[in-house]
Amino acid sequence: MGALGRTRFLYRGKASTISSEWQHIEPPTALYNRPWIRNWKKPKIMLSRVADSVYWLNRYIERAENIARFVDVNLYLMLDLPYGAQQQWEPLVMTTGDLSFFKQHYGEVTKANVIQFLTFDQHYSNSILSCLNMARENARSIREIISSEMWEEINRFYLMVKEAGDRPPANIADFFARVKLSSHRFAGIMDATMTHNEAWHFGQMGRLQERADKTARILDVKYYYLLPSVEWVGTPLDQVEWIALLKSASAYEMYRKSQRRITPANVASFLILHPKFPRSIHFCLLQVQRSLHEVTGTPLGSWRNEAERALGRLCGEMGYITIEDVISQGLHEFLEEIQARVNEVGVKMAQTFFVNEPVLSPMPVQSQGQTQQQSLASF
Repeated sequence: MGALGRTRFLYRGKASTISSEWQHIEPPTALYNRPWIRNWKKPKIMLSRVADSVYWLNRYIERAENIARFVDVNLYLMLDLPYGAQQQWEPLVMTTGDLSFFKQHYGEVTKANVIQFLTFDQHYSNSILSCLNMARENARSIREIISSEMWEEINRFYLMVKEAGDRPPANIADFFARVKLSSHRFAGIMDATMTHNEAWHFGQMGRLQERADKTARILDVKYYYLLPSVEWVGTPLDQVEWIALLKSASAYEMYRKSQRRITPANVASFLILHPKFPRSIHFCLLQVQRSLHEVTGTPLGSWRNEAERALGRLCGEMGYITIEDVISQGLHEFLEEIQARVNEVGVKMAQTFFVNEPVLSPMPVQSQGQTQQQSLASF
């Protein structure tokens, strides 16, 4: 859709409601006498409910994959702990912010209870099964927008996890590998069978925002929560744990192609700042920014709404910091800030595209140089 088409529409609409709509404003009558306007056709604009659903469809599937990675990294770490060391399962629940909910429903923090809670609990909204159920419902509401292959893959994915919940798998690590593979398969099917239009870009934004947040969380869990003792920092066991972290993020092979030694600073730099690795925080944010500007038509380096402004500032800062800056601030503190700012971008996007207050006039384009809901509460 060209720039002219965009200027003829002002957004209004509430997320996930059938009444959501784009308000059409006809060009002034005098303009129709001009040859380049006479044949102008009203462009087809996506309803806010469609944007909302495709955004959350992808975000929930990515969340399910990353919960599998989140538990998987702990399974790897437990294999390398020395005999007699305390297993670190409570920190995983703590990072969800739902420890009180867990204690109320499960009591004791054990490996079996934590895996059941994060994977198969239908009453916990961020379990893998609940995420896939919500992804499936979002897909159902936009069945006419997505491809039949996408719909079939979502159903296969959901039923695979539901069956595993009814009959717990003997090899839980293999189950988590199948969860990750199903998520990858859905992303590939979407890219191969869906037109790369506005709906596709909203899907990309949902997937990559979620991925950026979870990469920060999985790194934070290793560094801040799961290390049994500060005395272990720099030991061979510590290095083995960083290798397990890289493998759980599907980053080990790509890391070894660019780095010879495994050090905490190098691993953190790779997962946070690498501009080309598809699971790094920086890469994810750059791709979200690209899709956001494709939807709005605003040139990169400028902004017309608060979502573009918040994301542009974050991407700009990520492009200029170094791992030394991160370590100086404190890795845990930096990752917490990143999670908060990624969620802020999500809130701004919801306010811009998915809420029902009409935008009475477009914000003026400003250079970045001139400026220094379903639930966004994510696990």
